[in-house]
Amino acid sequence: MVVYNETRGLPVATRARLAKTFWRRFRGLMGWTSLDVGEGLIIDPCNGVHTWFMRFSIDVFHVGEDGRVLRVLRNMRPWRLGPVVRGSRYVVETAAGTALATGTHEGDILALD
Repeated sequence: MVVYNETRGLPVATRARLAKTFWRRFRGLMGWTSLDVGEGLIIDPCNGVHTWFMRFSIDVFHVGEDGRVLRVLRNMRPWRLGPVVRGSRYVVETAAGTALATGTHEGDILALD
């Protein structure tokens, strides 16, 4: 899948995987050794994430039902527990630095393709 920032006119992730089942959402990125630029994981539904058992930092975008970015967690390091974001329908996890590189902020609109 592609995650596209419609507000900025830039792709956030060009190779994103979708995690919709309980086990895929639970596992998330645990066991991965890294995320390359352009890779991502969409966890749906989801309103909070953790980085337990992860080996690398990530950027996390909490997205509402309407596609609006509700919260951006930049450079979330391993072994952290993120906040529960009210109204979050899904999250997009990407390589650390993606938010800065794409200029993605709260209020931007993301589209999945």
